[in-house]
Amino acid sequence: MENVKIQKLICSQERVMEKKTAYDSNSIQVLKGLDAVRKRPGMYIGTTGPEGLHHLIWEIFDNARDEAMAGQSDDIEVALLPGNKVRVVDNGRGIPVDIHKQTKVSALETIMTTLHAGGKFGGEGYKVSGGLHGVGASVVNALSIFTKAVVHRDGGEYVQEYKQGKKKASVKKVGSSKLRGTIITFEPDPEIFKEIAFDWNKVTLHLRQQAYLVKGLRITVLDARNIPDIKDEDVFYIRELGLEIPAMAFYFEGGLRSLVKFYNQFQKTIHKNIFYIEKKTNEDESVEVSLQYVDDISSRILAFANNTYNAEGGTHITGFKTSLTRTLNSYARKSGQLKENEDNFTGEDVLEGITAVISIKLREVQFEGQTKGKLGSVEARGMVETVFGETFEAFLEENPEDARAIVNKVILALKARKAAKAAKDSVLRKGALEGLALPGKLADCQSRDASESELFIVEGDSAGGSSKQGRDRRTQAILPLKGKILNVERARLDKMLASVEIKALVIALGTAIGDVFDIGKLRYHKVIIATDADVDGAHIRTLLLTLFYRHFKPVVEGGFVYIAQPPLYKIKRGKEITYAYTEDEKRKILGKDADKLEEVQPEEGGEEEAAAVEEGAEAPKAKVAKISIQRYKGLGEMNPEELWETTMDPERRVLKQVTIDDALEADKVFDILMGTDVPSRKTFIQSNAQKATIDI
Repeated sequence: MENVKIQKLICSQERVMEKKTAYDSNSIQVLKGLDAVRKRPGMYIGTTGPEGLHHLIWEIFDNARDEAMAGQSDDIEVALLPGNKVRVVDNGRGIPVDIHKQTKVSALETIMTTLHAGGKFGGEGYKVSGGLHGVGASVVNALSIFTKAVVHRDGGEYVQEYKQGKKKASVKKVGSSKLRGTIITFEPDPEIFKEIAFDWNKVTLHLRQQAYLVKGLRITVLDARNIPDIKDEDVFYIRELGLEIPAMAFYFEGGLRSLVKFYNQFQKTIHKNIFYIEKKTNEDESVEVSLQYVDDISSRILAFANNTYNAEGGTHITGFKTSLTRTLNSYARKSGQLKENEDNFTGEDVLEGITAVISIKLREVQFEGQTKGKLGSVEARGMVETVFGETFEAFLEENPEDARAIVNKVILALKARKAAKAAKDSVLRKGALEGLALPGKLADCQSRDASESELFIVEGDSAGGSSKQGRDRRTQAILPLKGKILNVERARLDKMLASVEIKALVIALGTAIGDVFDIGKLRYHKVIIATDADVDGAHIRTLLLTLFYRHFKPVVEGGFVYIAQPPLYKIKRGKEITYAYTEDEKRKILGKDADKLEEVQPEEGGEEEAAAVEEGAEAPKAKVAKISIQRYKGLGEMNPEELWETTMDPERRVLKQVTIDDALEADKVFDILMGTDVPSRKTFIQSNAQKATIDI
């Protein structure tokens, strides 16, 4: 990230005109007091891991964004500060500070310390909002060791601080102010979060996405974590300090059309014009959809309800898919591209290669769970189905070249689906009939309990031989793969299943593939990729991860895929043997001897040997303790005993679990690395070259 100097921007009362809508303590409804959020944080933020940690930022940001959705603000700043603190600022109306009739304390204190208290349960505070549960600010406060709220409102500046959800003192007016808006600063509680490390890329990706969803909203993100003496108390926006720090500013007028264009920037598009519609269904509710097809076999669909990302989809996605399938079938029949004797398109056909974003705004919205991963509002389906169906049909009629290209793409998908199904059925049928339920090269484990069974996918016969001898036969299975498997990024199912190596892996996993995939039939709950620690090994690992991400994503999402971490070095001091998994670990093991070693290239099959001798000094004639260092290039170089104790023994091994923190970003990276766009791949490699660890 290149450092940029942030220009000073003045936030004044005139920047956003006050609307007539009343927003005071009467807008705040209290449902019930603050429950034991600290005892069960997962109920409110999903997890106390990295996702839950970042969810704290999203909750406070959502409150600021809702002001922008209400037309009351246009400028939000999110800053990562020293000491694990986060600061979120908006130039909205400011949280009310007058006394609430029901709680008898300031409305600010009520919002920050009471669960289910906010301006989003009724009245005219907010007509459309993402934070409808009213738990965001209070939950963040409860899970923070320090929280501070600063409100600029009605000519004054008001402050209140909290610790673990409890106020330190009453709301206090500390001075006059011509500004308006809210500043929330919080520090996550280490008692709740075992590891507190905010991911800059994760934060910027999420906030970039939000900027596309609210036209005219400026979102600035700052990383001031390395500025220990930063003085943020005296400024409204941190950027006013003019610091030379990593920063990004997002501002988009194109809405979802711009977002689709952004996600397709590394793709070959099928048609020129991007479909886009934004339509109100009544005064307060609306549907916004944008889509474009690309030359790919994967689909990318993003769903939002009241600007909250719904990773698990919901009723609006159901309405979109139904309408998309019906509309394309109707147009293809009408245009003659789909003949009378040909089958209709299925939902699978019309989704191949699509990039689509669906955003719906509802006055009353129902999410499944506090993390809002899935929309449950029944009326959303009909709204999207009607609005999108009518406008997409008109788009196809008005853009015949685009329409023909889209339908041709779907027809190709239909034909490929049928061919792939025939190939898949043939493979599975042969496997059952010919007694090849499991591939011959698989050394299976004795256990039939998937929860304790492990599958090691190893590189080559040499590693396969060592691992088969060194394994625990009861629970560990070995599947050696020969060479580099097929790059499946752009390969269809029939071509994939023609690959001996991929077919062996599919049968070994037991889940089948494609439309008959069944995660419940997974034979191993640990699928461990164990490749050599060299360039070829890294390439094979990437090919396997591409296969799992594209065709076995539930296996990855279920936490069943791991990467083995074999040691890089075997270090021997006399009879003492130690293994080092990284260069830093090797140096720690060697200690003061690390800089005294004169490494000697070993002869084939031998070891590197060096004596701990001061540089430039003559070797003493007395006996010198020798240190032997063996550098492992591959698993095949280890004997079965070494492989067991370093890489396969559950008591001592190191495994890295493969997770998908951001599916869209992961999708983009796979497109770049494994797709056909060479210039984009070159740019990616050049941009990230300094992050790579190269073993020469």
